Amino acid sequence: MKQSDCVFCNITSDKILLKNDSAFVIKDLYPHTKGHILIIPFEHVENYFDLSLKDQIAIYELLNESKKLCDSKYKPAGYNIAVNVGKIAGQIIMHSHVHLIPRY
Repeated sequence: MKQSDCVFCNITSDKILLKNDSAFVIKDLYPHTKGHILIIPFEHVENYFDLSLKDQIAIYELLNESKKLCDSKYKPAGYNIAVNVGKIAGQIIMHSHVHLIPRY
């Protein structure tokens, strides 16, 4: 279910780089490095561990597609994959999402 006050629930289609039935990919607005992207489920769920297995798999699939896209465009030397769960862990937007951060 979408939440009207959630930035991720209100992403416009022109910002979406990749998507499947359950999740989508956007550029991070405040990237740590060139090519930093976010993989976000369409369903508004705050905690990654509360996502359905279907949504977790959809995110995993897009993570792999995003890596291929980033490899071809930026050719990084490595990657960080990050999931912050809860404010104490650094989660700023309380809609579950996964970071793919290229490293150079």
